[in-house]
Amino acid sequence: MQISDLIPWGRDKSRTPTDGDGTTTSPLAMLQRDINHVFEDFWHKVENGRNGQGGPVGLFGPSADVTETEDGIEVAVELPGMSVEDVDISLSGDVMTIRGEKKAKHEEKRRGVYLSERSYGAFARTIPLPPGVDADKAEARFEKGVLKVSLPKTAEAQARVRRIPVKAA
Repeated sequence: MQISDLIPWGRDKSRTPTDGDGTTTSPLAMLQRDINHVFEDFWHKVENGRNGQGGPVGLFGPSADVTETEDGIEVAVELPGMSVEDVDISLSGDVMTIRGEKKAKHEEKRRGVYLSERSYGAFARTIPLPPGVDADKAEARFEKGVLKVSLPKTAEAQARVRRIPVKAA
């Protein structure tokens, strides 16, 4: 016999304690349900390689900053330990996808002990872009582990921006 056999809702994972009419208004039941959802959601994201917004990031998900200026969109992505050859950038419609694979190797030998540490992983980071980006004039630079992508806005997109002056009352 296990302890879960003694708990009424422990035998059947689909059942939770109810107030008799099928509703779960008990504070403990609601707390249990919420905690279960948190853990189920976390493991679902880990198993499926998803970030909080539902985009694929794999086990190695690089950090990114996306900034909109008057002239365009600036994207900076941290890719430490990677080189230019490891990165691929593509634009399709209003989406930019950055793909790559990180390979790193560290070996250390001392007093007959051999240690080998290797970390690697492929990633794909999809970044939605606002309409009006001129894909033909996009530029990318990779320096000191940071990928910087400049996506200028089209003349039409820049012309659509209208400043509204604020007057003091």
